[in-house]
Amino acid sequence: MSRPSLSDLTALMAVAQHRSFRKAADELGISRSALSHAIAALERRLGVRLLHRTTRSVAPTEAGEHFLQRLSPVLQELDQAIDALTEEGGHPTGTLRINGGEEAMRVLLKRVVPAFLARYPQVSLDLVSDGHLVDVVREGFDAGIRLAEAVPQDMIAVALSEDFRFLAVASPEYLASAGRPETPEDLSNHCCIRQRLPSGKLYRWEFEQRGQEVAVDVPGSLTLNHTQLMIEAAAAGLGIAYVPDMAAQCWLEEGKLVAVLEDWSPPVGGLRLYYPGHRHVSAALRAFIEVMKSVR
Repeated sequence: MSRPSLSDLTALMAVAQHRSFRKAADELGISRSALSHAIAALERRLGVRLLHRTTRSVAPTEAGEHFLQRLSPVLQELDQAIDALTEEGGHPTGTLRINGGEEAMRVLLKRVVPAFLARYPQVSLDLVSDGHLVDVVREGFDAGIRLAEAVPQDMIAVALSEDFRFLAVASPEYLASAGRPETPEDLSNHCCIRQRLPSGKLYRWEFEQRGQEVAVDVPGSLTLNHTQLMIEAAAAGLGIAYVPDMAAQCWLEEGKLVAVLEDWSPPVGGLRLYYPGHRHVSAALRAFIEVMKSVR
């Protein structure tokens, strides 16, 4: 029996991690049919069925699970050896995949990415903006970025931004016409620009003052699912929006928006880059974290 190639083993691991031929093929940069043929050929070569396949799902067989448990540390060890070699040359290489929300990606592009690419041109960055909180390991990402409160407990987190606030903002023209709300309850008498979450639910605006927490299902005839569109709608006088202060900062500084209920808007934990502590950290990710810390 001929031994399987490294590419075949890597392909098997990708399919098992993603539980999807399509996602694994995208990660590997090959077609789904080519990946399917490669796995089938690997199973014929080994004489063992490694994956259960249906039209909707993929999962390891019992034999496949045992094989993957022994294969995973071997591939990790190989990755570490390659990283150690590239570190000796001083040049991290490869592709670094990071998942995060839209505002997180804006912060990265503004603060970190230019410095990182200038310092490490051999590394390719694959940044995916996603409103959903995804499993970065299962989806094949090296790291994720979310608010501190949303980072899974089993992850290692590194600060990307300072603490910030969610602010209720509106245009001066709107407030001159409708008046300023003085308490969260006053929002019931205003036109509010509501936010649709990725889950499909409407976001309840959350406020706090001296330990008193208030969550408001605000009224409004306009609902959006994009922070920048909410800001632009508020600046156009369409109502009050509830957005991160860092996203609205330039609009506030230019006087196009005015914050209200500020004494009901305490700071929350900022953005955190996170990654699994049980998995080998690549030289590229370590370099990215170093640059991120240096430009904060």
